Amino acid sequence: MRRRATEGVGAGDAGAETNANADASAKTDTNADAEFQAYMAARWPALVRTAFLLTGDRFEAEDLAQTALTKVYASWRRVRRADDVDAYVRRVLVNANAGRFRKRRVAEHLVAVPADGRAHEPHAGLAQRSALMAALAELPARQRAVVVLRYWEDLSEREVAAALGCSQGTVKSQASKALARLRNSAVLLDRDPVLVESGRKEPK
Repeated sequence: MRRRATEGVGAGDAGAETNANADASAKTDTNADAEFQAYMAARWPALVRTAFLLTGDRFEAEDLAQTALTKVYASWRRVRRADDVDAYVRRVLVNANAGRFRKRRVAEHLVAVPADGRAHEPHAGLAQRSALMAALAELPARQRAVVVLRYWEDLSEREVAAALGCSQGTVKSQASKALARLRNSAVLLDRDPVLVESGRKEPK
């Protein structure tokens, strides 16, 4: 009788421990979901802006940002422990954009209005933005990604290399080729020769 009672207590303890572990796991999942929602809300505008510069289309940009965040969410419990979450997310975004070109030939329709929908810039500013976006669209996908991350997002060569999964030497080479093409872009020469002339000096 005493043995059965002892066995019953042991089974009860095991059940209580299982329930406690389940509760802890559920609490962890809830906390992780809350952290992801907060991260997404804070970083969404910046991600869409970067995606817009990569795609040249505000709707494609939103789709790309959403695709990247969906991938990140699937691994969020691991990603949230990364030293640099933003760097991880940027790499997912860039890879997702590269996937667009691997799967199909993307027809791009560039617009002068930025991804946040604001259109209150002076006419000269809009014309300049339009020229830059059109010239950017002429670049190969890898060169465009380097230019966007290096000069628009102001990342270091090391950070760009990490985002693209390549060496810093490749970043330097691709940036040099991209800037040379932009300087000789017919779009920029036709629309804003002053802008091209002022851009002769490479950004540091």
